[in-house]
Amino acid sequence: MTIHHHPEDELIVAYAAGELDEAWSLLIATHAALCPACRSQIQTAEALGAALLEDIPPAEMATLADDAFEKTLARAALTVDDSPPVSNPLSAAPGDVPVLPQPLRGYAGGDVGSLKWRRLGSSAFHVPLVARRGAPTARLLRIPAGTAVPEHGHNGLELTMVLAGSFVDEGARFARGDVETADSDLEHQPRAEAGTDCICLAVTDAPLRFRGPIARLVQPFIGI
Repeated sequence: MTIHHHPEDELIVAYAAGELDEAWSLLIATHAALCPACRSQIQTAEALGAALLEDIPPAEMATLADDAFEKTLARAALTVDDSPPVSNPLSAAPGDVPVLPQPLRGYAGGDVGSLKWRRLGSSAFHVPLVARRGAPTARLLRIPAGTAVPEHGHNGLELTMVLAGSFVDEGARFARGDVETADSDLEHQPRAEAGTDCICLAVTDAPLRFRGPIARLVQPFIGI
């Protein structure tokens, strides 16, 4: 498997620094599970961050509040509890490679065959994964083979990672592991290639802008 399209370097570095929201972190971790190049980039960024921390002089506890130690422990516990699982390469028995790598499979509660897909308009299905008001959202998408999604633009940033099948968009082809980046300058209509349903992980930080009246009508009910 050769991956041709990767997330922007800024997102990779922000992920390594622990600065991304949950939905973005889930996508970067999932991509890194399939992409040795980005996994190596994350490890390098983490090592650089650790080296920089070593150069920071320690603070005198006497200058901090009396409860500084307890607050530090509480922050550490919160960070561990709230962070998504760390990224790992695919691990499965030969001939039984899952469609969803970890940590995505843990978020979804199983592989694609065990999920309860909900209809998303007339031409797609989805499984919401991360959906908190005011925060970026993440969902699995299943686009039937040979089908195009409704034409749309973006009010923010959208990253779409292919997990199975493939789609074509704006003259480019995206297959397993590839990530398409779309921003407010792009209006497009991706189409799943024939033969196999296209399954993707999509993360957005703002509602889409649909051109069709039916898509705009149902948009408030499907939360995309």
